[in-house]
Amino acid sequence: MSEERTEGERLAELAKRRGYFFGASGAYGGAAGFYTFGPQGAALKSNVEDAWRDRFTVQEGNFEIEAPTIMPEPVFEASGHLDGFDDMLVECPECGESHRADHLVEDNTDVEDAESLPIAEVEELIADNDLRCPNCGGALAGEEIEDFNLMFETNIGPGSSTPGYLRPETAQGIFVEFPRIKEYARNSLPFGATQIGRAYRNEISPRKSIVRTREFTQAELEQFVDPERDEPDLDSVEDVEVTLYPATEQGSEDGEYVETTVGEAVDESIVGDAWIGYFLGIAQEWYERVGVDMDRFRFRQHLAGERAHYAADCWDAESEVDGDWIEIAGFAYRGDYDLSKHGEHSDDDFTIFRQFDEPKTVERAVVDPDMSVLGPEFGGAAADVKSALEELAERDPAAFESETVAVTVGGETKTVDADVANFRVEEQTVSGEHITPHVIEPSFGVDRTVYTLLAHGYNEDEVDGETRSFLSLSPTVAPTDVGVFPLVSNVEELTARAEALVDDLRESGFSVVYDDSGSIGRRYRRQDEVGTPFCVTVDRDGLEGDGPDTVTIRERDTARQVRVPIDALVEELRAVSDGERPFDDLVAEYDLVAPGADA
Repeated sequence: MSEERTEGERLAELAKRRGYFFGASGAYGGAAGFYTFGPQGAALKSNVEDAWRDRFTVQEGNFEIEAPTIMPEPVFEASGHLDGFDDMLVECPECGESHRADHLVEDNTDVEDAESLPIAEVEELIADNDLRCPNCGGALAGEEIEDFNLMFETNIGPGSSTPGYLRPETAQGIFVEFPRIKEYARNSLPFGATQIGRAYRNEISPRKSIVRTREFTQAELEQFVDPERDEPDLDSVEDVEVTLYPATEQGSEDGEYVETTVGEAVDESIVGDAWIGYFLGIAQEWYERVGVDMDRFRFRQHLAGERAHYAADCWDAESEVDGDWIEIAGFAYRGDYDLSKHGEHSDDDFTIFRQFDEPKTVERAVVDPDMSVLGPEFGGAAADVKSALEELAERDPAAFESETVAVTVGGETKTVDADVANFRVEEQTVSGEHITPHVIEPSFGVDRTVYTLLAHGYNEDEVDGETRSFLSLSPTVAPTDVGVFPLVSNVEELTARAEALVDDLRESGFSVVYDDSGSIGRRYRRQDEVGTPFCVTVDRDGLEGDGPDTVTIRERDTARQVRVPIDALVEELRAVSDGERPFDDLVAEYDLVAPGADA
């Protein structure tokens, strides 16, 4: 068995050789941070997306949308990404290479979360530890660290075009369409909207293969809730066991993981919000289903300094690969930040009307401006002045206690006499009120999930005296469901029957590969290495007996084979693939083929 290579090196070699992923545009020297998924990788990635869609969209009863990947600049002014979506950049004075300053600290010191530290403290760590440029070895002590915005800028249209950006997350495509999406939900909370699509971040130093790239796929759910009324179905996940790494434990010298259940974590306020706890429970079960090694998986709470500008609280799902923990999903309580910002910056309504159980009588500040005065004084801006006065009355009634009232319209201050504004407080009977929903966001990195499944699924053992490498991928996401082979390729009866089986299995919804090249053992090894869960072999023994025709089903992880009737093949493969029947049941019911049949 090979132990000299790191897990990452071994995975990169396998991924390239077997068509999972490889650096893009290699014929032109490539570009860091961009990858092409080959036939196996594209299929695995698509299956991961389908499994996520089934659990987080279909089973949750949510909507799915597909928004553009390029959006105009005002979207990101409102969202805060223009001002707050930065990484720490330090440039080598010798070779000019740019590096993530926080990554240099994390890679060369005992500091684990340098991203959460102030720039001045990161500069001190670089100087104190005499950190140097990984490219040329030049000293970085004393070099200024700058904030670098990660968004890719572009232009929309020719000539004096509109500035735009490639979206850094799929979420904004959901938020800006909230006024339309809420109509599909009949203006009733709670509801969720999902999106699976590409996002772009101009990473300073892409690294670790497809873990940190400049173009990647996200699967995100924005759950819109009334924070005063809506509760999740926590009972459905309360007994799900989770491994948590709270911020309090991370800050302690002897900090430890907390092994608990979702219900206990919420009850004991380890997880502060029930909605976050609910989605942690769903994610735990989903990750286990698609094949993540739960012994190399945890939920880590963000420290205060590393939370995104929009997040009141955030937990990451992390997997261990090659000795490092990598974020593969984030669960953020975004509050009303996003919808409030878009409501302030746009001309649309980002609220939901909440009906009261019974009508209420309330005191409300109102204005009834004298338009016969505003019209001549402000001309075409009179209507805007009136609207500004109405908003001010609702927001700050005390502003009308002075003799004059000032409002801002079109960037200019307009002054109105208080008696012209006709301010008063009156009693009104109202049936409800407009509220801005809060948002809980589970955001999954699809590429990083694929990387984790490949890393956690890679195994080596010995079969028939030879070292065998295989990917133990869940049938839920494996690129190919089943391989079909004739035992030998020069017997027409066997090849014809095998080809007919391929057609039957494909018509039944299986993804099938047919292979008649080389020895049967080598064909098994090829499918083992790409993670195909089952192989079906047609041989003379199965077609020449007195009973019904049979074939062998071989299970990838153990290399065990059982002989089953061809008439039962589709049914049995479906049962073991869906997890409805363990392979051990087939072994108990049917004839186990003697060891050595791989040869």
